[in-house]
Amino acid sequence: MQLLDGKQAARAIKEELKQKTGELIDEGKPRPHLAAILVGSDGASETYVASKVKTCAEIGFESTLKRFPSTITEKELLDEIELLNKQDDVNGILVQLPLPKHIDESKVIQAIHPSKDVDGFHPVSVGNMVSGAPTFIPATPYGILLLLKHYHIETKGKHAVVIGRSHIVGTPMSILLSRNTYPGNCTVTLCHSATKNLKEICLQGDIVVAALGRGEFITADMIKEGAVVIDVGITRVKDDTKKSGFSLKGDVKFDEVAPKCSFITPVPGGVGPMTIAGLLMNTFNAYLQKNG
Repeated sequence: MQLLDGKQAARAIKEELKQKTGELIDEGKPRPHLAAILVGSDGASETYVASKVKTCAEIGFESTLKRFPSTITEKELLDEIELLNKQDDVNGILVQLPLPKHIDESKVIQAIHPSKDVDGFHPVSVGNMVSGAPTFIPATPYGILLLLKHYHIETKGKHAVVIGRSHIVGTPMSILLSRNTYPGNCTVTLCHSATKNLKEICLQGDIVVAALGRGEFITADMIKEGAVVIDVGITRVKDDTKKSGFSLKGDVKFDEVAPKCSFITPVPGGVGPMTIAGLLMNTFNAYLQKNG
């Protein structure tokens, strides 16, 4: 069993981006610029955005963080996005989800110009992804592809089982793994809450992507020997032995599943760092499209 170390892979990607950004600056070109919008004060969202802003600084990107109270109206938020759309030096726009209930997330996602949609959620980006055209891929699936590539995981002809059908991870992951690319060329089964015989289907998976958001749901009897397991889930579990009072668990029961795997991602330290790497790659690519 070998760990798919997301921290190590993300570090390599960040170093490459740092070098390329330094070369651009030496040529007198502007820095890639990511603008992030944070609404309210959700603890997890605060952590995610702070990590993204910090990483931008580490690799030489410019970043702008716009904070708004949870009482902001939908129109006010859409107006703020339009200002960023028109701001010539902003290459990527990120709106941290979830948003307050009185704001329609789909309207917010569609308000971001497709050329700055570094989260890859805009219908234009999704349509391009489905058709195989160049586009921005949602950050977590993109990060997973980068991780598979970093570790030279063979995917051609493999049976990939994706558990979870969210538009953020599961559905795009199933599309990307089935495309005629590397990583890709898999035969894909997409499972969800209504799937019958889930255990039997999982046991067929050469590659299993667990993205259902249920802590330690995937157990050893659901994974075949030698499988590659990608654990996307992250759940806080009460743990009195930790200073924080909780520990983080993935969708996979790691201790019992890991011995059966050829490769497996840890939680934390697996997919999480790669999601930020995917976002940064999208931002850099958006920059190149404009500044070539």
